[in-house]
Amino acid sequence: MKFDIIPTNSAKWWKEAVVYQIYPRSFKDSDGDGVGDLKGIISKLDYVKSLGVDAVWLNPIYASPNDDNGYDISNYREIMSDFGTMEDFDLLLQEMHKRGIKLIMDLVVNHSSDEHEWFKQSRSSRDNPYRNYYHWWPAEKGTPPYRWSWFDVDSNAWKYDATTDSYYLHYFSEKQPDLNWENPTLRNEVYDIMKFWLDKGIDGFRMDAFQFISKDNNFPELPTEILNEPIEIMKYYGDGPHLHDYIQEMNREVLSKYNIMTVAEGAGSSPSEAMKFVDPDRKELDIAYHFESVEIGNHIADFGLVKYKDIFSRYDTEFKDKGWLAIFLANHDQPRMVSKFGNDSPEFREISSKMLSTFILTMRGTPFYYQGDELGMVNPRFDSINEYQDIDTRNKYISIKNKGGDLQAFLEAQKQTSRENSRTPFQWNSTKNSGFTSGKPWLKLNPNFETINAEIQEKNQNSVLNYFRKLVQLRKENLTLVYGTYTLLDRENPNVYAYTRRLNDKKILVLLNFTDQTATYNLNFKLGKHEVLLDNYNDFEKVENCQLRPYEAIIIAY
Repeated sequence: MKFDIIPTNSAKWWKEAVVYQIYPRSFKDSDGDGVGDLKGIISKLDYVKSLGVDAVWLNPIYASPNDDNGYDISNYREIMSDFGTMEDFDLLLQEMHKRGIKLIMDLVVNHSSDEHEWFKQSRSSRDNPYRNYYHWWPAEKGTPPYRWSWFDVDSNAWKYDATTDSYYLHYFSEKQPDLNWENPTLRNEVYDIMKFWLDKGIDGFRMDAFQFISKDNNFPELPTEILNEPIEIMKYYGDGPHLHDYIQEMNREVLSKYNIMTVAEGAGSSPSEAMKFVDPDRKELDIAYHFESVEIGNHIADFGLVKYKDIFSRYDTEFKDKGWLAIFLANHDQPRMVSKFGNDSPEFREISSKMLSTFILTMRGTPFYYQGDELGMVNPRFDSINEYQDIDTRNKYISIKNKGGDLQAFLEAQKQTSRENSRTPFQWNSTKNSGFTSGKPWLKLNPNFETINAEIQEKNQNSVLNYFRKLVQLRKENLTLVYGTYTLLDRENPNVYAYTRRLNDKKILVLLNFTDQTATYNLNFKLGKHEVLLDNYNDFEKVENCQLRPYEAIIIAY
């Protein structure tokens, strides 16, 4: 039952939703080949439903040679054979909807695979009808202006192709050539692909790398002072002159015709830029998914909690009256939430996991929650490069090796930062391979699966898993946590993140200790006079006024 009154013109199902991200390769394998698949997901939909979530964001399942784990698509209308068939997909969608779960799919159209038929045709000759589907630079014009490649750090993002004596652009892997959105025929192809999936009944798209679809096609030389600063280079890579024109066209041609949610990944380089994607008056997308809060550093201690609070507060100020944000601490491209922002030691893993979940589920915005974080899964901390499959880690390793660099130092850093940290198979139980597969897992499991898994936590009412369920239910029962205004309190406190959510005459206070020590908060507030809605220590009577135990989280109605 929902007790709060909200303005009817503000209510949207995607604002009230809790989104659960499934990385299909690592969720559940049904056929013993070691790779998660669609039938595996179907077999675990009752578990997903039990979490209380409203929607699933599913990482790419399209046909792909798998150079970048499915983000290199060779056919947008087929399912990758590793994952199953289109019949399996249709059944998955049917079974999700039967349980009241919506499905959000990745839309990966900044680039395709070099094995897509479009690119095969495009590279075959300069006068091929598909030539202009991609960015080409004829060799007679000289070497194209340098562009740094995300996955090939020592190479130019322009790859020479002898067939037509030209270079093609790839911001990511050389097997991921960038699509040319300047071409209206290409854009219409994309819109048809979107309609294909929407007509099947999916409930929205998460737009991958969307800030890059529009480029300055003159490709001016980069200023020399920023060549070694990838964050600065990004400003020259995307946000092209027609970015928002294309998105508005997409809205007119496709999005406005369906009751769906759309999410802009990497939306802008600032709150005001992010707003442009989701300002309702502009008729573009719905939810801005920015990276500033997860790319700030490798651990809270590296940058300080005050700076972290300021990021969320700046964005909330910009989005106070219109637009909408995604709130998240982890995904398939980030380390495990508790290993980065909490404390994954045996002493504090559970309590800090609960604290971080409290943060995600009580902030203003749509929560995006990554699979396994509801168990408090941690970074596996692989010791050998042979244990990594990710193109990003492996290419960087090769680069350092070729330069005679410190490979051991690199591997040590990857234990904290690699994308592979979040991609180890889901830990279902204590049996062989943690119940993920009967075969050899595509990626090594974290050996702690015997003590950290869903089956064990199901039986423990105080587990990280069951605390997450309580949080989701609390959010659904208190729309103040969805639509209420956010006000930061005690800003300069280096240990405690405190804020209120307020809707009409209802107020909720959230207190979060981000440290492994007892912390004091500076508020004129007596806990004993108010209702504690949830506390991650589960012993309200031990709470001391103005003090929080290590990683304590308290939600209070007042």
